[in-house]
Amino acid sequence: MFKRTALALVALSAGLAAPLAQAQADDSGSWIVRGRALYLDPANKGTDLDLNANSKTFPEVDITYFWTPNLATELILTYPQKHDVKAGSAKIGTLKHLPPTLTLQYHFTGLNGFRPYVGAGINYTRFSSVDLDVPGAKIDKNSFGAALNVGVDVPLGDGWLFNVDVKKVQIRTDVSIGGTDHGTFKVDPLLVGIGIGKRF
Repeated sequence: MFKRTALALVALSAGLAAPLAQAQADDSGSWIVRGRALYLDPANKGTDLDLNANSKTFPEVDITYFWTPNLATELILTYPQKHDVKAGSAKIGTLKHLPPTLTLQYHFTGLNGFRPYVGAGINYTRFSSVDLDVPGAKIDKNSFGAALNVGVDVPLGDGWLFNVDVKKVQIRTDVSIGGTDHGTFKVDPLLVGIGIGKRF
């Protein structure tokens, strides 16, 4: 699903690029700051409790620094996101997670009107405000995992960019009840973002 979604979004952005190919002035700076609307679609796998968290859309900001015309580092930031937690179809509580992600990206140059990129890196997620209606239930509040992404910037002129970005991120936490292990809850979301950026 990640591959199909990524290809579809890149194709959409490539289609938008043609009429914007001439609007590329002043877009070669070392920094990009973007604001995106981000849709989170969790995989919800693992554990014998059949846990799942809800999908949601929320704002996100990222900061990209170019070390060379092709190599860049991107830091993705947001605020703690609250999710309902269900066991099967029954809601058993809520939690928040804060998932900053750092990736190293390769940006393709020399293409007319659009600039695709691919990246890989690491995600750290901190779970907080865990409120589960299950006596003795605990989760590991820290998660480290891999992050993969693909996206495209379409120059709009004067350093402004239209951006589409897709990430697959590992977010996992061990679950126990009364000291008994009930497996690993694999949130592992697909993150689809659309937004506007400024290069300077």
